[in-house]
This record gives sequence, C-alpha cells and structure tokens, in this order.
Amino acid sequence: MATSQQASTLPGNGIIREEVRREGEFQRTQRLRQKQALDLQKENILSQRTSNPARRNALEAALQQIEAQIAELN
Repeated sequence: MATSQQASTLPGNGIIREEVRREGEFQRTQRLRQKQALDLQKENILSQRTSNPARRNALEAALQQIEAQIAELN
C-alpha cells in the first residue's frame, strides 16, 4: 500500500496534471506576449509615412516578416 507521499508522486495524479497545465499556460502566455510585441511593431510600421522608395520597400518587407511571424503564432 502506498503512503500519501508516495501517492503524490505516482503518474496520473493531480500533481503531474497540474505541472502539465502550468507548462501549457506558460507557453500560451509567452505566445500572447510575442504576438502583442509583434502587433506593436506592425502598428509602428503602418504609422510611418515616407516618400523615399527604398525606405518604403524596407518598411513593406518588415511588415511582411512581422505578419508571417504573427501567422506562425496563430
């Protein structure tokens, strides 16, 4: 017969599931923070105005890269 301490370390109990839940929540939080940072970068790029064609091309390329990273997070 397992003691209460031994039972708390056996697979399939609440402690293991809680660790898995916490890890999942941590990963979701990290993805949310990354997405928020990328959204801010996207907003910044979209707010910039320029008549310089080279600068405009660079901004468009940066915007495409950020949108690709956002798509990966979703």
